[in-house]
Amino acid sequence: MIAAAPQLTTTAMPHDDFSQLMREHHATLSAYARVITRDPGHAAELVQDTFITAWNNINKFDVTRDIAAWLRGIARNKWRETCRRAGREVAMDEASLLALEETLHHWEADQPAIFDRLADCRARLPEALELTLRSCYDEALSGRDAAEQLHINEATLRKRLERAREALRQCLEEKVTNQN
Repeated sequence: MIAAAPQLTTTAMPHDDFSQLMREHHATLSAYARVITRDPGHAAELVQDTFITAWNNINKFDVTRDIAAWLRGIARNKWRETCRRAGREVAMDEASLLALEETLHHWEADQPAIFDRLADCRARLPEALELTLRSCYDEALSGRDAAEQLHINEATLRKRLERAREALRQCLEEKVTNQN
């Protein structure tokens, strides 16, 4: 006799909620994919593949579990599969992936607040630094392309990035200190 497939004891997430799920988790999943792939193009493809797989399997997801961890697990497995097929070594070893997962798990509890604080700090940056961040991080331009777009040399671009990161770090530290 063939045993029936186990049924979830909780309600599965409806497909209607999926677009909201994508909006909520796209940024962090993209950041995670960039870390494990070390390439913006591969990361974008990986995020897309992850959401497609999640869409196809959303009825199997137990809503009492952590959706972000589930999405990262899909992304991690998809990346391993891609590397195996291409005969490529996975850029991060298991210990590094587990450490990253643990860090993200603790960080996610404060995720909405940190993005709000970061957006506020970024809005306070001088225009030149904000444009530099936008070119390098939001638009994912190479250093050469970003410098060309901003009509500056690459050394100036690197210095602006350094100053922007330092200003953001200080601003975020102040916000955390003032919050406590």
